[in-house]
Amino acid sequence: MNAIEITNLTKTYPGFALSNLNLVLPEGSILGLAGENGAGKSTTLKLIMNAIPRDSGTIQVLGTDNQIPAFNAVKEDIGIVLDEAYFPEVLTPQNVSSVMQHTYQRWDNAIYNSYLQRFALPEKKPFKDFSRGMKMKFAIAVALSHAPKLLILDEATSGLDPMVRDEILDIFNDFTRDPGHSVLLSSHIISDMEKICDYIGFIHHGKLLLCEEKDRLLEEYAIVKLSDQDFLSVPPEAVHGKKETTYGVEALVKRTQVSAAFPLEHTNLEDIILFLARKEEDV
Repeated sequence: MNAIEITNLTKTYPGFALSNLNLVLPEGSILGLAGENGAGKSTTLKLIMNAIPRDSGTIQVLGTDNQIPAFNAVKEDIGIVLDEAYFPEVLTPQNVSSVMQHTYQRWDNAIYNSYLQRFALPEKKPFKDFSRGMKMKFAIAVALSHAPKLLILDEATSGLDPMVRDEILDIFNDFTRDPGHSVLLSSHIISDMEKICDYIGFIHHGKLLLCEEKDRLLEEYAIVKLSDQDFLSVPPEAVHGKKETTYGVEALVKRTQVSAAFPLEHTNLEDIILFLARKEEDV
């Protein structure tokens, strides 16, 4: 079963359109959703949770259409961390625990308290006095404490220092060791995605430019650095984004579409995304 399956999803606002999006998150996997601010990442996550109405298309979450009444029960199996943690400012983590016991049927205080200790979060400190990093860690603790099968994370590592980010990524990685657990991670920190994601989706100006296995992407693409004259010999269909420098042309190419005579360099996920965005801008 796919944890999330999106088909031909469209949502239009004045001046922006999420167009014909098709995306699949296989069960037991981590899918990283990349894109610049305003690309449509947060809109996609809201549509998945049916927090805003879609114009057309279908969305299945944990095998259930998210617009039927049965989806309310499915929400028990979803842990959510948004780009901003939304809790009443006067509540403490201790207060939130009392609330969540009456919200989620499988709320586990022991797990919750273990995350509070792991993240060094004070039980009796009001939420309004938390730093941004503390707020994000607190939201993650809540999301993981009711036995979810699916985590939906919108910039969940934003505002955290590198050591804490690395710890959080390990937690997400451990979460998917259970084959019934899945993660959808929206982030602008591409290095985080490269560390833990099995699949990568890239949204640019409301269009999904790719959604593929990460390892396949890294194997499929390469970088060439050539003089202007030598670059003329590269087949145009092989080029998936380029930039001109004072030394010539640097381009993203598909390995199978260029001659072995060209000097190919390994690329990384950030380069792939940046070059694909450049190609889209040049169209």
